Amino acid sequence: MNRYLAAFSQSLKTVGVAIALICLLVLNPALAQAQSEDKAPVVLDGRTIFRVSASGDFSAKDRADLINLQLREVVQNPDPVVVKVEERNQLPTIVVNDRYLLTVTSRDTILSRAPMDQALLWAEQIQALVQESQTERGSQFVRKALLMAASVLLVAFVIHLLLGRFWHYSLRPGLQRWFPMTTANDGQPHLLDLFLYLSLAIARAVLWIGSAFYVMNLFPVSRQWSYGALNTLLTSFTAPIITLGRQAYSIIDLLVLVGLLLGLIGVAGALTNVLRSRILSVSGINRSAQEAVAIITKYTLIFIGSIVLLQIWGLDITSLAIVASALGVGIGFGFQDIAKNFGSGVVLLFERPVQVGDFVEVGEYEGTIERIGARSTIIRTLDQTSIIVPNSRLLEGEVKNWTYHSSVARLHLPVHVAYQSDPNVVRSVLLEAAKAHRDVLNVPAPQVWFKGFGESALNFELLVWTAEPSKQYFLKSELYFRMEASLRQRQIEIPVPQRDLHIRSGALELSPQIQKAILQLSAKLQIEALNEPESAKKSMNREQ
Repeated sequence: MNRYLAAFSQSLKTVGVAIALICLLVLNPALAQAQSEDKAPVVLDGRTIFRVSASGDFSAKDRADLINLQLREVVQNPDPVVVKVEERNQLPTIVVNDRYLLTVTSRDTILSRAPMDQALLWAEQIQALVQESQTERGSQFVRKALLMAASVLLVAFVIHLLLGRFWHYSLRPGLQRWFPMTTANDGQPHLLDLFLYLSLAIARAVLWIGSAFYVMNLFPVSRQWSYGALNTLLTSFTAPIITLGRQAYSIIDLLVLVGLLLGLIGVAGALTNVLRSRILSVSGINRSAQEAVAIITKYTLIFIGSIVLLQIWGLDITSLAIVASALGVGIGFGFQDIAKNFGSGVVLLFERPVQVGDFVEVGEYEGTIERIGARSTIIRTLDQTSIIVPNSRLLEGEVKNWTYHSSVARLHLPVHVAYQSDPNVVRSVLLEAAKAHRDVLNVPAPQVWFKGFGESALNFELLVWTAEPSKQYFLKSELYFRMEASLRQRQIEIPVPQRDLHIRSGALELSPQIQKAILQLSAKLQIEALNEPESAKKSMNREQ
């Protein structure tokens, strides 16, 4: 299971790196700025014909709006359309049905074409698209489009059902053979089930969105709506929303920047894994030092890479100083614990009071340190459960480190025997049991201390040394089994705590007031007992 999760995480990192490279090569702000010149599109029925630039006192948008309005009027008329190119004022001019449409200037040309060549090309495009738009407004085309839309929706519905069957009956068994995971007893889905549900939902959403766009593009009116919606959406994403220094950034720019930062984190993680597995693992240094070097290298790469990436992106780091100082105050108050734990993690990595692989005792938890992160430390307990401990707790509280500088530790095993036992025999039995166990070190040698005389037993303590403190409970259990068998064989009793209870007899003396009250209560009870038969007879007579 852990291997599969690690492979899945590595795949996500690879995808993040690929996305970052694509963003860097395709969506670079400088490249995007070079490609998005100051031109406005000429659109007819949701189809972009060409783009025009500003000319004279008219902006690009004004020119495009006038051309779009005239083309819509032409399309509404079913008469044939004639598009020609004439030369007026030494510039090519496109005329539709002898009405002026636009003048092509050198700023409108693409790929260094001559204005006349560009005008002829645009005239052909306008002629073809206007005729096509007039045809789409006919009843025959509308019937065909409706039939096509119904067919597309029916096919999409069938594919929707087939996707569900394929996911459940083909893809799911195939993935379970590679990633064997069954449903938990509590009914909660596993990672494989969540992946299948999410991927199926995404596939069906893509299917229906694509079908909807295809159907909308069949009709001129709906095509205009879809073009307007997409244009509004793209405009909202590409419009500048924040300005830093002299550079303005849109939502797309910020998303690309976030993608590049995520890719940087993925690259830093991949390089750190290579450093840990290929270089540090064969360097001969211990595991804790390897982990410290790897973590410091990772965060150093992320920090330096972020600065370089922001500089390449066009952000002036010095302009962010005031913003960073203001945010620093807010972060200092709002994230005090996170900042404290992060600082504690840095201290732990450099001072190394606890290291990865140490067997520690923190409060009520005992276990081996698996990882020291930026905010918390993961401790693997003897029950094989992971405990996430904030780093600050390891510095502010008492931590018992069994393997600090040395993995050799001494264990204390108290033993109580009956008073009639021979202390020398008990001592030899305990030493014999300790020396016979393979996990007990011979140097330093085991010792037996006579702790003193208890209430019902002689108190001894066996002290042994071990090189594996994480197995101390198993070692203690084995030694107790051996000592109990040896003591039973030599008829040495392990006593049960005894208590003596002494009861003394004597006369009970009462004060005169208490004696008087007791006598009065006794006389009252006797009078009530004598009157009870007479009251019973009267009640019987009333009933008769």
